[in-house]
Amino acid sequence: MTTNADEPQTRPRRRAPAGAAVLREDVTEAIRAAVFEELAAVGYARMSIEGIARRAGVGKTAVYRRWRSKLHLVLDVVSAIAVMGLPVPDTGSLEGDLRLLYEVTSRALRHPVASQIIPDLQAEAARNPEIAEAMQKTLREGQEGVAFKIVTAASLRGEVGEDIDEDLALDLISGPLYWRSVVIRSPKLPKGYLGALARATAEALKAL
Repeated sequence: MTTNADEPQTRPRRRAPAGAAVLREDVTEAIRAAVFEELAAVGYARMSIEGIARRAGVGKTAVYRRWRSKLHLVLDVVSAIAVMGLPVPDTGSLEGDLRLLYEVTSRALRHPVASQIIPDLQAEAARNPEIAEAMQKTLREGQEGVAFKIVTAASLRGEVGEDIDEDLALDLISGPLYWRSVVIRSPKLPKGYLGALARATAEALKAL
């Protein structure tokens, strides 16, 4: 039997290798959301892959395709908490930038889920060196990136010195609000607190 080279040839469809399956982003996001909910509901110690999968409406295999253990899944969530979608403010002044940063950070820290998850992970970090290291690294990097850009912009505007101590600046920017919202877990900030904190922090940074 002969075939015409100009005629389309029908070829058997090749099956994609099992390992080449594309992970659906909507499933990944559903699992991440389920982790937040499960952590808030039962805490890290009682959390399980089975519970996460059930809450996300997927099978355990879908979870294990993305993360090899509960620890790695939680570490990924820690990274997400650290970033928290923090913007890099650009209001034109150091005090304005700090005020905007504090407003966004305060809302994130007071979120019902975050306010439950962060203390629980802190307690777990005291027992688990891997979680402790991940929290220290990711939380610092998330805040440090934004704080560094705020200080750099202020330096370019001449509001702070060029030789400012960046580590001390980060402590001044991030410490007070974190202390009140996460450590002592004050349920409500006093009226005008964020504005006063922004002004005091700006003055402190200028004095460095």
